[in-house]
Amino acid sequence: MLIPTVALNDDNLMPQLGFGVFQVPDDGAHRAVAVALEAGYRSIDTAAIYGNEAGVGRAVAESGLRRDDLFITTKLWVDGLSRDGVRPGLEASLEKLGLESVDLYLIHWPAPASDNYLRAWESMEEIREAGLARSIGVSNFLPDHLRRIVDLGGTVPAVNQVELHPALQNRETIAANDDYGIATEAWSPLGQGAALADPAVTEIAEAYGVTPAQVVLAWHLRQGRIVIPKSVTPARIAENLGATAVDLQDRDLDVLDGLDRGMRTGPDPKSFNG
Repeated sequence: MLIPTVALNDDNLMPQLGFGVFQVPDDGAHRAVAVALEAGYRSIDTAAIYGNEAGVGRAVAESGLRRDDLFITTKLWVDGLSRDGVRPGLEASLEKLGLESVDLYLIHWPAPASDNYLRAWESMEEIREAGLARSIGVSNFLPDHLRRIVDLGGTVPAVNQVELHPALQNRETIAANDDYGIATEAWSPLGQGAALADPAVTEIAEAYGVTPAQVVLAWHLRQGRIVIPKSVTPARIAENLGATAVDLQDRDLDVLDGLDRGMRTGPDPKSFNG
């Protein structure tokens, strides 16, 4: 199955549909990533704080796939937000993953109380120049956080990964991403499953003869967003890939756009400090 790609602002290409392992234990991540790679996923998203980088790395190593055919993302936790914390954080992740470099390295949260993300960003640029990460970006950054990074006058983040699903559409952040040429990546793209029971979603799914998850993922894809759904169920892992073949009409997009309720499933980046 052909997965579309998104051209990042540094000219690297990222698969638009990837596989996430948030809240999956290490052994479970090993099994789930193995299933995902067998099903056809080539982009895997993990993070230091998830505690499953080693499991992800084992699955990657056992897959037999060429490294150049994979896109691996991990993230720097807030305890590494300092001028000297970025490289050790990434090197620890690389050791667990069993890799020499990652395709995308993200600052996981801005942690505004410490205000250290600006100093950390300078080190993010250095690890990219050193070849330890092909692309660098951020996660859970609000428009003001992005503006301050861009105002440094250096590298603009390639990606901003944020909570984004029908009930939380984060329009101001998406607009800021677009203004700066930053790709929007949705974590919790299904709202931790809540979106799948919405009558508007199930009605569209029935009309197309597809699953509610495929409808919501297709909604993200049609609007150019990168998505990283998570599942540990083999059938659902494979099923989610089918979203790339769902051709929603504009009227369907309008219905899903109207489901925004400002409902977060995770922390608020304005106040979360780890």
